[in-house]
Amino acid sequence: MKIQAAVIREQSGKFQLEELELEEPRANEVVVRIAGVGICHTDIICRDQYYPIPMPVVFGHEGSGVVAKVGSAVTKVEVGDHVVLSYLSCGHCHPCQEGKSVYCLELFPRNFSCTREDGSTTLRKGDEVVHGNFFNQSSFASHALAAEENIVKVSKDVDIELLGPLGCGIQTGAGAVINALNPSAGSSIAIFGCGPVGLAAVMGALLTGCVQIIAVDMNPARLAMAKELGATHTINPTDSDPVEAVQAITGTGAHYSLECTGLPQVTRQAVDCLTLTGICGQIGAAPLGTECAIDMNNILFGRTLRGIVEGDSIPDIFIPRMVELYKQGRFPLDKLVTYYNFEDINDAIKDAEDGTVLKAVLRF
Repeated sequence: MKIQAAVIREQSGKFQLEELELEEPRANEVVVRIAGVGICHTDIICRDQYYPIPMPVVFGHEGSGVVAKVGSAVTKVEVGDHVVLSYLSCGHCHPCQEGKSVYCLELFPRNFSCTREDGSTTLRKGDEVVHGNFFNQSSFASHALAAEENIVKVSKDVDIELLGPLGCGIQTGAGAVINALNPSAGSSIAIFGCGPVGLAAVMGALLTGCVQIIAVDMNPARLAMAKELGATHTINPTDSDPVEAVQAITGTGAHYSLECTGLPQVTRQAVDCLTLTGICGQIGAAPLGTECAIDMNNILFGRTLRGIVEGDSIPDIFIPRMVELYKQGRFPLDKLVTYYNFEDINDAIKDAEDGTVLKAVLRF
């Protein structure tokens, strides 16, 4: 079928709107008519080749929309269902079998190789191969081809254009707190970086009952939004040392911290601000090979630094729960979102990069 898609043809290049040909779904595949798709930091860093992504390519991995076609073996959804697209795992390696699909041994090839498992591609422009299958969806397009395994059926009584970011960025921030750190009620948490992922973490911390939710960011507008969403304290690192400020607020250091920027110096701060036995979650993405210096004694005395992917979430479970919390007014996702028409994708990318908006969502 003919589709419209935003294609990247060179490192850090502009997105070009082009007509492409999308393959018909195989037995386990689903075609989704995209209604809305979030712009995630991962789309931007892959455009810039932090990870070696083949080009030309169609990015986009926070798609939401309506099922348009299903393969012959699909039982999870049917045509007309509303769905959110998320990441793909293999389902058979030992992390997958233990319920830890975000740490699938095939996570990178399944989501970043931009081909199917057998090496085939799903998009063409005449005789030219255009790489799709980014996160097994490539949803910067009017239609996306996904597998039954990485689509999540959601309620039809919520605006489907809004829900795409639950597939990655919002799931990552909220899930990092709710699923991975799982703070006890009454505890303290410091969140470094208040973009959409960090602000989703603020909302997650409020849901779990943290009594001190400390937001750290250089952008005053983002700090103000953090306060609106539940942060009890804010710190601007241009005004004071964030480690000292967190320790002053908590008395002994934070029970938990979350690093959302991907900057090594911020990871160090997120570890240093912890109390003894405190846990720091690292979710900010950095270029391959980036190293971070950690004081070994800070780790020796009971502190933990752990990486977190996709908020330790099982999308089929976590995303519907977030939708229900949104419906109840307890997870105000819509406060983060600014909509753009799909053809304005380059403006949306620019605004997301310079911090003009929190979560840009393209819609058709």
